[in-house]
Amino acid sequence: MNQYVTGAVIKELREKNRMTQLQLAEKLGVSDKTVSKWETGRGYPDVTLLEPIADVFRISVTELISGNTIHNTNVSANMLRSKFYVCPVCGNVIHSMGESEIHCHGLRLAPLDAEPTDARHIVMIEHVEDEYCVRIDHPMTKEHYISFVAAASYDEIQMVKLYPEGNAGARFKIRGVKRIFFCCNRDGLFSIDPVKGIDDKESGYNHTRERRELEQAAAMLFG
Repeated sequence: MNQYVTGAVIKELREKNRMTQLQLAEKLGVSDKTVSKWETGRGYPDVTLLEPIADVFRISVTELISGNTIHNTNVSANMLRSKFYVCPVCGNVIHSMGESEIHCHGLRLAPLDAEPTDARHIVMIEHVEDEYCVRIDHPMTKEHYISFVAAASYDEIQMVKLYPEGNAGARFKIRGVKRIFFCCNRDGLFSIDPVKGIDDKESGYNHTRERRELEQAAAMLFG
């Protein structure tokens, strides 16, 4: 039988999660003797247990069956490294916390590269109580629109799907947000540090006038 899951991996994950063999066994519906056999190489988990084991340790099945000792149970946990994929056929938006191979409608999708905001994609961010109110100065026609806005902290992603003829904006709980992402269906993905786009009178960081001037200049240049 292939050693698709080594006892060393299971033992290390169990100990990192501060679980006893009995506690792991109870979560999986097996005996602690069974877990002991896995960890000492005298047996292997049935294939039907791979997903439950991965769920217990909050990792992917791919990581579990790698056969290598896992030193970082989730190397992609930092949401600021998030990757976004958009299907050009149906507009489906897919979020990944790490490297992935994403397919939709028979197409292999490439992750979008985030660019800094520019004069055609000006963002206004207002700090209201415990929320960021994000507004993007952008058309929302059926041909040209913002498809989604997302707010990322180190351990959380908040995403709002937008639609043509709707509003180009969203509200997010601040909760440590470090990056705002949004996607234009024509020009791709953009990102901004929320502090750089904020109009926050409480903190004294108020660039409203300058940003309004940018908006007016963009309107004159690009219609």
